[in-house]
Amino acid sequence: MAKRLAAAEKEVLVEVVRFTQKNGLKGSDGGWKEFLSRNDKKFGDSVSDPRKRSRDVLLAFLQTFSKDFQKGWKVLRIGEVSSLVSSSAMLAIDCEMVLCDDGTEAVVRVCVVDNNLEVKLDILVNPSKAITDYRTHITGVSKKDLGVTSSLVDVQKSLKRILAKGKILIGQSLYRDLCALKIDYSQVIDTAYIFKYANLPTTASASLNSLCKSVLGYSVREDGEPHNCLKDAEAAMNLVLAKLKHGFHDPIKVAASCVSESDALKLLAHRIPVHLPCQELCKVFSGNPSIDDKIDSRIRGEFYSTCISFNEIDEVEKAFEELDGQMTKDSGGRLQKYVLMKRDSGDVVSFYVRKMVYASQPNQFEFPKKRPQPTEEAEPKKEQADGDQQKKKRKSKKHVN
Repeated sequence: MAKRLAAAEKEVLVEVVRFTQKNGLKGSDGGWKEFLSRNDKKFGDSVSDPRKRSRDVLLAFLQTFSKDFQKGWKVLRIGEVSSLVSSSAMLAIDCEMVLCDDGTEAVVRVCVVDNNLEVKLDILVNPSKAITDYRTHITGVSKKDLGVTSSLVDVQKSLKRILAKGKILIGQSLYRDLCALKIDYSQVIDTAYIFKYANLPTTASASLNSLCKSVLGYSVREDGEPHNCLKDAEAAMNLVLAKLKHGFHDPIKVAASCVSESDALKLLAHRIPVHLPCQELCKVFSGNPSIDDKIDSRIRGEFYSTCISFNEIDEVEKAFEELDGQMTKDSGGRLQKYVLMKRDSGDVVSFYVRKMVYASQPNQFEFPKKRPQPTEEAEPKKEQADGDQQKKKRKSKKHVN
C-alpha cells in the first residue's frame, strides 16, 4: 500500500486524506489539521483543504500512519484484459455503511450486478465493532437485519473471485465503496465522472438519483426514501451502458442542488482584505443580511472569506442581482461579482461575492476579462440624437466663420 500511495496521482491522495478526515483517523502526528499545525510553520492548519496542498504534503501526512492502518486491506490483481472490452466484462457495485462507536464507517450490505442486471452478490455484513447509528433512513438496514455471520473478509474473498479475468468495476463515487471495503482495485469506471455537466461547477458531480433522472429518465428513489443497495448498483450499470450506446458527449443538465437548503440562503464573500471588519460588508447588500463571523469566516493569509445569510431565497437572489459589481467567474466556473466598496474612511476595498447554488447554466454567458465593453445600439436614443445634431450645427458655424 505504501508503494501505491507513493506512485499515486495527487487526486487520489486528496481523496485518501479526506477519508482519514471523515473517519477521524490519526497518524503518529495526529489528524490532518494537527499534522499541518505541527509541520507547516508558515500556514499551519489555516489552509486545510487537501486540494490546496501539494502532493508532497499529502504524501508526508499519509506516511505518518503505521502499517496497522493498512491492516485488512486487500489488493486485487487485474486479470488478463482483452484489447476489446465488452459490456460483458463489467460489474457494478454499491455498498451501504453504518456509523461505528469509534467514529469510523463499516459496510453492512454489498450488492454486485452484471451487465444483464443479474445479481452476482447480495450480502449483509456483520461489522466486527459496535454500531452507533444504523442510519436506517438512508441504508434501509436495521439492527434486526444484521443477525448474520458474514464478515468483511468474506466479502473481500467473494469480490476477488467475481472480479477475476479483467473485470471492470462500476459504481457511483466508487472510491467511497472501495475504502469501506478495504479493497485496492484499479480497473474502474466511476459514473460520477463520465458525464459533463452544463449547470454544475466544474469541481462538482451529480448524485446518482439526479443522473438517472437526466440520462435514463427515471428516479432511483423518491424523496425521503432510503437507499436500495441493489437498485443503486443496477442504476450505475445502466448509466454506463447508456454512455456506451449514446455517447452523451455534450454537457447534460442535472436537476440537483450542490448545497444544502441552509446554504442556499447565503452568499459567499471571499478575497476580503483582513483589515476590513466583516460586519461592514452588510452595507453593500440589500435586505436584512447577517454575518456569523465566528463560524463562517476563514483566514487565508492576507484575505478571508465569510458567508452572508438571509431569511428567504428571494432575498438572496435580489441582493446578488442588485449588488454593484462586475460579473466574472470563479475557478469552478460559478458566477460571481467583483465588488468595490468605499469605506467611511475614504479607503476603497475590493472582494468577490458569489451565490452558493445556481439553477441555471453558468457557462451560457460570456464575461470580459477586465471590464465590460460598450454595446452598440441599433438606433441612437433621442437625447443622444439631439446632442449629435447640436454638435454638427456648432461645427458648421465654425466653418462658415
